[in-house]
Amino acid sequence: VLDEATSALDSHTEREIQDALERVSRNRTSLVIAHRLSTIVGADEIIVLDQGRIVERGTHSGLLASGGLYASMWN
Repeated sequence: VLDEATSALDSHTEREIQDALERVSRNRTSLVIAHRLSTIVGADEIIVLDQGRIVERGTHSGLLASGGLYASMWN
């Protein structure tokens, strides 16, 4: 479980850590909690919560296409 693991980092260091996490997480289940949406773009599944309830779930591109809460946060 990674809860805002890169929130205090500059974008270059964040990218390096994200790359390393992708390598070690390959073929494993990882739960990532993020407010910075760029850190979860490559996730197999994104679950969007609003006031503690699941309101959307899907891939980055699917959620953008649906035009819901995730898309409004991305834009």
